Amino acid sequence: MANNNIGPKRLVVGAHYGTREFLAQRVTAVVMVIFTVVLGVAYLLSDGGSYESWSGLFASQWMKILTFLTILSLVYHAWIGVRDIWMDYVKPMAVRLVLHVLTILWLVGCAGYAAQILWRV
Repeated sequence: MANNNIGPKRLVVGAHYGTREFLAQRVTAVVMVIFTVVLGVAYLLSDGGSYESWSGLFASQWMKILTFLTILSLVYHAWIGVRDIWMDYVKPMAVRLVLHVLTILWLVGCAGYAAQILWRV
């Protein structure tokens, strides 16, 4: 029996693999750009970037939520990028699994610490 795994009738697995991650990185990047624009406008409208003006800006609940949303976007953005690096360049499955777990723990820890800092202000 001949192997017909070529041409239009070939078996394609993983068609659209990575599309969701590609779109997620673009969406998270847009969230980070919006946050950067908000910070830039806040700086331009403030009185020279004093501690009081910045702490007043971050004391409002909407800014804390926007900042935390941006941090979550950054964490997810970083996860997709680092995960793809581990998947592309680390071939032993056990090493890759350990690196994935360590990366997840690090990113979750960073997000938790950022939340703690944000709601302490």
